[in-house]
Amino acid sequence: MEERYIKQVNFHGIGINGQEQLKKAKVLLVGCGALGTVSANNLARAGVGYLRIVDRDFVELSNLHRQTLFDEEDVYNSMPKVEAAARKLRKINSSIEIEAIIKDVNSVTIERLVEGMDLVIDCTDNFKTRYLINDVAFSKKIPWIYGGAIGSAGNVKVFLPEEGLCLRCMMESPPPVGSTPTCDTAGVINTITGIVAMLQTNEAIKYLTNNKKEIERNLVFIDLWENVIEKIELVEREDCPCCKKNDFEYLENKTPEAVHICGNNSVQVDFQNTPIKLQQLYDRLKAADLDVKLTPFLLNLRVEGYDMKIFDDGRAIIKNAKTIEEAKSIYAKYIGY
Repeated sequence: MEERYIKQVNFHGIGINGQEQLKKAKVLLVGCGALGTVSANNLARAGVGYLRIVDRDFVELSNLHRQTLFDEEDVYNSMPKVEAAARKLRKINSSIEIEAIIKDVNSVTIERLVEGMDLVIDCTDNFKTRYLINDVAFSKKIPWIYGGAIGSAGNVKVFLPEEGLCLRCMMESPPPVGSTPTCDTAGVINTITGIVAMLQTNEAIKYLTNNKKEIERNLVFIDLWENVIEKIELVEREDCPCCKKNDFEYLENKTPEAVHICGNNSVQVDFQNTPIKLQQLYDRLKAADLDVKLTPFLLNLRVEGYDMKIFDDGRAIIKNAKTIEEAKSIYAKYIGY
């Protein structure tokens, strides 16, 4: 057994067999921000053999206080989060495989992303994606681990399709847009994001080493500022549209749309879901004497007070757009669709 893992191999809950199971495991991390960087770091160090990390975003200065795999150089270079994370993780553990995917997770892309995975870890910042993860996980019978944090509080819940009880038993539908606090309005402290991600990866290691009896079935709620830790028992709904009726409405809705991104006053627009030739777009915008920069991963356009990050899959993240309609308008004006 490799020396790097000897301390956890000596732990009775893992042992040599458990370490071998971790080596064979494949995990999808949806999101590479505050939860995703901590989770990926933990799983890489623990020796999980294959990590597929998916995120649509790039590194910004405001990420650095809680997103542990990034640094100021990543900000300066406008690095996609998954690429920056993958570079760090490969230096931490060169014996495992890291697959970095710069892509939006939506109803069109998610089924391909979960292919071959043993477990999905939710490291996202929005409810819509969580309901989509729930749909695909229960349709494919893949366990997933929910995690969320805002302010000083956070939640963790493991969902095991073979046992029933899914996210829609807990909340039948996402809360209305604008009805819940975000990290823009309520802020977030790095201790709660770290603890939530630690709990997620702890449950992941239990599952991947076949310690299923030890998995926490309750919803765990923590508020670090108020010194509260609670376990909340959830009740399986007999009329649940997802886990009882196999109605996967979020997965089946293939209509692309624009979405607000938590934490950076931005809107992501994706009209095309088809490739853009970034060099060609760069040449056109440069010829118009616009402030534009092309990197190996994206095109950066600063115009009319907006900061636009344009990806080769047709997506654009538009900072300082106050509404979805405003973001769509600026996209159409400079990119076209």
